[in-house]
Amino acid sequence: MVTIYDISKLAEVSPMTVSRVINQSGKVSEATRAKVEKAIEELNYIPNASARYLTAKKSKILSLIITDINNPFFTKVARGAEDKAKQLGYRLMLCNSDEDIHKESDYINMLISTGVDGVLITPSEDKSKKNLRTLTKYKIPFILLDRKVEGIASDEIHGDSQEGTRKVLQHLIELGHEKIAIINGPLDVSTARERQDTYIETLQTHGLPVKDDLIFQSHYKNKNKDEVFSKLLSLDKDEWPTAIFAANNIIAINTIKELRKRSIRVPEDISVVCFDDLDPAYDLDPFLTVVSQPAYQFGYTGIQMLIDRVEKNAPSEFRKIVLPSELIVRRSSASI
Repeated sequence: MVTIYDISKLAEVSPMTVSRVINQSGKVSEATRAKVEKAIEELNYIPNASARYLTAKKSKILSLIITDINNPFFTKVARGAEDKAKQLGYRLMLCNSDEDIHKESDYINMLISTGVDGVLITPSEDKSKKNLRTLTKYKIPFILLDRKVEGIASDEIHGDSQEGTRKVLQHLIELGHEKIAIINGPLDVSTARERQDTYIETLQTHGLPVKDDLIFQSHYKNKNKDEVFSKLLSLDKDEWPTAIFAANNIIAINTIKELRKRSIRVPEDISVVCFDDLDPAYDLDPFLTVVSQPAYQFGYTGIQMLIDRVEKNAPSEFRKIVLPSELIVRRSSASI
């Protein structure tokens, strides 16, 4: 293994000078720095991160815990987080909890033992409170991403679920839809509660009935789609919805696939809209009417907030950033 002593010998400088160049600390002339960097390159030196952590008490490693890397929203979040972390000299460790509180707990324990400097986390559910309190106990800063957990005081970055839901439902109502179903995520997740509450409120505001048999609780990974569609299609045909609001894009994709299996056309028979956009590469026609959130910005800004907290540059009061959503009307919604 190459050491700083090997580098100092080749560059003809002291080990202390090599250390200053590697850690970007202290004064080193440009000529000396160039000699050291050339020696590092020639010897293919890789710094020992564990040793640097023990010396500086900082690992320069952050973690992003998301709930579903297969969801295009979180894929873009991860890209934004990675770009910002790299820009500011940090490495990013990605953890995918799969909406599973037990998997999330395992990751939290692993990150504590690894010595990460901070965590940007989308909580899997309300029970994540225990994991967040564990981070607090070990004095590891964290930022809540996309979801809230009652009783946890921290910086937050999330979208406006209420306004986004209102926008897309008003779009359907303006098209003449009165029987609108919602296929939602689990109510132990803050975004699902906000979207369902706003769904009910918006229908009531427009004088439309709220029917319990048009409210379906699913999972954000839509694991129980067969059960949901069995219930929906067991309704008398004249009670079927003319439009479906899916609480996320994964639910929407599966909804359109299930409708197609039964030769139910979108949007001619049933319109489908959802929260969060898809990547254009998805083979889905008609392409979805969506409430789009700036996913990349969630990750990019979230990491900036986290580094501010890690480096003690953040204000003493916790910050809450709400990113706006945009209604994008495409071919999956039509008038009746």
